[in-house]
Amino acid sequence: MPKDIPDIKPGKPKEKTLYEVIIIGGGCAGLAAAMYSGRFQLKILLVAENLGGVITLTTDVENYPGFPSVTGLELAGALEKHMRNYPLDYADENATRIERKKDGSFKVATASGAYWGKTIIFVTGSEWKKLNVPGEKEFTNKGVHYCALCDGAFYKNKVIGVVGGADSSAKEALLLTQWAKKVYIIYRGEEIHPEPINMKRVEQNRKITVINNTNVVEIKGKEKLAHVVFDKPYKGSKEFKLDGLFVEIGHIPLSRLAKEIGVRLNAKGEIIIDRLASTNIEGFYAAGDVGDSEFKQAITGVAEAVNASYSANEYISKRTTPYTEYKKG
Repeated sequence: MPKDIPDIKPGKPKEKTLYEVIIIGGGCAGLAAAMYSGRFQLKILLVAENLGGVITLTTDVENYPGFPSVTGLELAGALEKHMRNYPLDYADENATRIERKKDGSFKVATASGAYWGKTIIFVTGSEWKKLNVPGEKEFTNKGVHYCALCDGAFYKNKVIGVVGGADSSAKEALLLTQWAKKVYIIYRGEEIHPEPINMKRVEQNRKITVINNTNVVEIKGKEKLAHVVFDKPYKGSKEFKLDGLFVEIGHIPLSRLAKEIGVRLNAKGEIIIDRLASTNIEGFYAAGDVGDSEFKQAITGVAEAVNASYSANEYISKRTTPYTEYKKG
C-alpha cells in the first residue's frame, strides 16, 4: 500500500449484519487473512481476544523472508499495521460457538453477541502441549513453565531444564542461558534435531548440556519445584535437581469449534485442508497451526491464510443463492 494511506481504525462488530468473511483468530495467520481479505474488498469481521498470537512470545525470528532478524513482537506489529490499512470490524473476544445455517451462512457466537458471515477463515492456532505427569499441574508457574521469554528472567543464576528436542526447544534453551547458570535439554530421543544454525549454537554454548534418551516422569517439590524424576538414571540417580523446568514438546491444535460443526480433522486433531486452505465444508477455510500442514512456521501460516482469503473471495463471487437466515437474528 502507498505510504500516505493512514492506518484505518477497526470498527465495532455489528449484529444482524452479514459479513462476507469472519476471521476467527488473531495470530500471524489471522492478521494476514484480514489484510488480504481487505485487498479483495471483502466486508470483514475479525474475532480474537488478542492480536499477535504466540509469536509475540518469541525473541528472535530469523526465518521470515524479508526480515533477517526481528523479534516476534515486531513481526506481529508489522502484520497488524499492514492489516489496519484496510477497513474491518473487530470483536476483541473469543468465539464460543459456530453454527452452519440452512442457507449456507455461518453464525459465530461470542460471550457478548452473535455475528453472521458468508465464509469463515479459522486460524485459532494451538496451545502448549503438557507432559501430563504427576506434579506438573501442581507446580505450573511454581517452577514449571511453557514460555522462556515470559518467565526465564525469574531464574537468574539458577539451573533450568528444557524438555523437548525440536528447534523450538533449542531456541528456548539458548534464550534461557541469558539468565541461568546452567541449562539442560532433556529429550526422549537419540539426539535433538533443531535447525542446523541452532544446533551449532547449542553445541558452542558451554551453559547447555543435552540429556538424551530420557523422559521426565514426575515433578516434585514442596511450595515450588525442587527436582524431577527421570525414567532412567542420569549420573547414578533418577532424581535430578532443578530450579525450573520449561516444557517445549509441541502444541495441540485449537480445533474444537470446527469439529463441532463437522469439519474433518486428522488423528492429531488438526483441520484437514487442501492447497487453497479449503476444508470439507463449503465456505469454511483454515490456516496456520490449527491446520494439518506438516511444516508449521509463521511464514507458512501466513501463506495458507492468503490462500484462504483468495478461496473465500472466489466462493463468494461465484455463489448466487441468497442468504436469509441472518435477518432472523
